[in-house]
Amino acid sequence: MPFYTPIAPNFALTGKSIIIPVVSCANVGQLAVDLLISSLELRVVGVFNARYFIPVVGRREDSEEGITTPFELYGRDGVDIVVIQQRSPALKKLAFIEALLDFVRSSGFAAALFLAGVDLSNRTDSQMMMPTYYVHPPNAPPLANSPLSSLSQLPLQTYTSPVFQHPHGVPDDAPIPFIPGGGLTRRILSSLPSGWPIPTAALLHFVFEGDNRADAQLLAAVASKVAKLDGQIQQWKQPTSWKQGLFGTPHDQTLYG
Repeated sequence: MPFYTPIAPNFALTGKSIIIPVVSCANVGQLAVDLLISSLELRVVGVFNARYFIPVVGRREDSEEGITTPFELYGRDGVDIVVIQQRSPALKKLAFIEALLDFVRSSGFAAALFLAGVDLSNRTDSQMMMPTYYVHPPNAPPLANSPLSSLSQLPLQTYTSPVFQHPHGVPDDAPIPFIPGGGLTRRILSSLPSGWPIPTAALLHFVFEGDNRADAQLLAAVASKVAKLDGQIQQWKQPTSWKQGLFGTPHDQTLYG
């Protein structure tokens, strides 16, 4: 089975930007993508080989036909982006990263934007002025004159690692800094080969685990500005599954007197 299988055969990927969440602290990347999918009314246009992931299936939003799978691609005609939603962690990490980057490169995307969370408890004093930072991998092309060019125009700063004692011997001057709680983000960005042709960046959002709906909306708002989607989102629409499924069913309030 190939890594990617389109289910909307006439839907073209070439020339679009792709937004990819990374399983990381508070799952804020996945929650932000949920908001983008719901607010832009995106639909599943392709599915990915599930053998790379912990097996999981679920019901689709609003009683749509079919089931959700670990890794799916969403898009819609008239919208210049597509987004991936990841619902379970990768098991075969190196093989997954290789397949993902090959898919991004071979699909002719105009740009790639990764979304991830960073453990808030590691934030330094200088990083307390804003929650969202970005990384531009050195092997990626310049962002000027690309769909991500607005990144340099926003009041965002380049991410630097708040952790000085890096595990696994990651030096302080590594091209991609250590990202505590960032999951595979650093490994993905570090795997971009020399001469990588796709303008690529990552948005990193400092978060605590908890009710992260507000964090997700802020990260989604930044991503929409970077991807120049402001005019297409009049207001943020939360998925209906968030009302009951996001944090489980409400507790019986009589338990609290």
